[in-house]
Formats: sequence, C-alpha cells, structure tokens
Amino acid sequence: MAVEIRRVESLRELRQFISFPVRLYREETNYVPAPRLDEVRTLRKDKNPAFEFCEAEYWTAWRDGKLVGRIAGIINHRYIEKWGNKWARFGWIDFIDDSEVSEKLLEAVEEWAASKGMSAVHGPLGFTDLDREGMLVDGFGELATLATIYNYPYYPQHLERLGYHKDIDWLQFQIFTPKEIPEKVQRVTEMLAKRSGVHLYEWTDKRVLVEKFGRELFHLIDETYSMLYGTSPLTERQVDTYIKQYLGFVDPRFTKILVDDQEHLIGFGISMPSLSKAFYRSHGRLFPTGWYYVLQALKHPQVLDLYLVSVRPDYQSRGVLAIVMNALQRSALEAGVEYAETNLELEDNVKVQSIWKDYPKRQHKRNRVYKKEL
Repeated sequence: MAVEIRRVESLRELRQFISFPVRLYREETNYVPAPRLDEVRTLRKDKNPAFEFCEAEYWTAWRDGKLVGRIAGIINHRYIEKWGNKWARFGWIDFIDDSEVSEKLLEAVEEWAASKGMSAVHGPLGFTDLDREGMLVDGFGELATLATIYNYPYYPQHLERLGYHKDIDWLQFQIFTPKEIPEKVQRVTEMLAKRSGVHLYEWTDKRVLVEKFGRELFHLIDETYSMLYGTSPLTERQVDTYIKQYLGFVDPRFTKILVDDQEHLIGFGISMPSLSKAFYRSHGRLFPTGWYYVLQALKHPQVLDLYLVSVRPDYQSRGVLAIVMNALQRSALEAGVEYAETNLELEDNVKVQSIWKDYPKRQHKRNRVYKKEL
C-alpha cells in the first residue's frame, strides 16, 4: 500500500511520534533515546518557551496501518532575523529503510516550508542550538551520548538521493583520562590562576549553584556561542527551562565554576557521568525502573559526557580554560573515569578543538546538517 502522511494533532498522536524511534532502534545497542519527559516538554507547544518565536508542525508516516516514520518541521524566526536566512528546519526525523517513506516525510516539510515563504530546508536541527542536532554520518559502531543523535547508516544515503547536500559537520572526540596529572600541567595551571586572578568556586549544594550562577551561566553561553552555526538568542523563559534541564543533576565533582576575586563568573565546564546505557535500558523513561539505572550510573561513573564549556571573551586569551579542564581531569582520575565524550564541535572550530591538543584522544564520530534549496 502507499505511504500515508498524517499531521500530528492530538496528544495521543504526539506520544506515538515520540515513541516511534524506541521501537525502530530496539535492537540497536548504540542508540540512546532522549529522556521521554524532555521530549514531551520540548515538542508540546504549551510547554516549550521556544514557541514564543518558533512555529512547528509534526508528521508521521504510515503503511498498512503501521507507523513507519516521523519528522518535525520548524521555523525559528529569531534565527531568520539574526542570520537573514529564510530557512526552515527539519528535525526528529526517523524512518524505516524505505525510500518512499523518507521522500514523503521530507516532502511534507518542504511543502509546508515553501507555503511559509522559506527558501531552503536544513537539518536535522531542533528549536535551538541546545536541542539534539546533526545526522550521524560516521561512527555508527560507537555508543551515542544523551545529547547527540544516533541514526542508522541508511539515513544519509536517503537524504542525498533526495537532493540534500552537506551544509556543515560537527566532530566528537573521546578524551582519555591520564594515569596521573603531570607535575608540569599542575604548575602551569597554578601560574595561570595567579596571573589572571581567578580561582575555582567550591560548591556542594546545587541549589546554591543555581541561585548564584544559574542565569549567568546561560547568559555567558548566549554570548560566547552566538556566532556558532544555527544559534539564536535565548529568552529569559528559555534560560529558566535550561537551568532545570542542565543543572538538575549536576555533580560538584564534574561541574567546575571559575570566578574572579569578587566571585564574578569567568567560565565553567559542565559534565556528567554518562547516562547512555541507563536510558537505553529504560527506553528513555525514568519510571518505573529508569531511576535505578540513572542513580547507578551517577554513583559509579566510567565515562563522562562533556556538555557545556565556556569562558568570558575577555579572559579567553589568558588560557584560563586550562584551569577548568585540569580540575575536570583530576576529578575524573579520582573517580576512576576511563574517558570523556565531548559534545558536538564544529569541524572548523579550531579554538575549541585546541583544548584537547595535549590530551590523549580519538575523533570517532561525525554529525552533519543537510540542506536543500526550495
């Protein structure tokens, strides 16, 4: 039978949309489902503050009464105002290995985007740069992280057959924990701290961290990430949402805050024990048993996921990020962590990749944004 495309209109249909990839990847152990509660909050128009400046539609594909694919179409008006590109986005794209299914799903977005006056479609992208983004094109045998997309190798083949081409790539690295912190590294970081007048802020209560630095952290991200691909300015409601999302499970061992003598925020590094295997086992759900897997992963970390790193622009040339990274390495060593997984790094972002130049590392995954002119 022919493929039928249905627009998602009810909460029941949205639940089907969210659940589809869990079934599609049930036998793929490298796939990591997004936390279901996060997906609901992100995709519901009454929950996600990005809908103050975004519009979106969702579609599912059906054949013989079975759900066989899904896709979201998004228009971020703040992105358009900032960059001057009248480009719509596609995201949350998953489909069986069937060319008719992928073609019909992307046609739905393209026709919708054209009706809105858009000149191109690019993706996979979310509502903002802090959503999952980028289609995996290399590293299919590697375990995904909670913050990144995993997809089957046939996905990029389908897009390229449909006229989509590379717009930009992100790289991911494994950074291995050294057996010891070299004495030279310790001396250099102490010298940098003394010369620049900064130090690590010691904290144990995440409520204090949130109240003292929560908003500043995301305002600094907004400033330092502003010229990266696909970014748009955050609203205060978005900042409130991301504080809860990113700082809800932070561990003082693996989240380092850099301040000056007046305790003004200079920079930070947010990382967490990897929850990839925990969420794979729980299919993205915290209840009824997901909490147990998450707590076990938090207590006994073997891998860290590096989420967000930033330093105030006027301190970037002083090398103070080394203080943050050295502290994270020391904590990883003490906790018995084997390695850390970086978040997505733009392939031409030499500045951020230079952070790892003195660390044992492996570049093992590549994610891509595809684009098609309408």
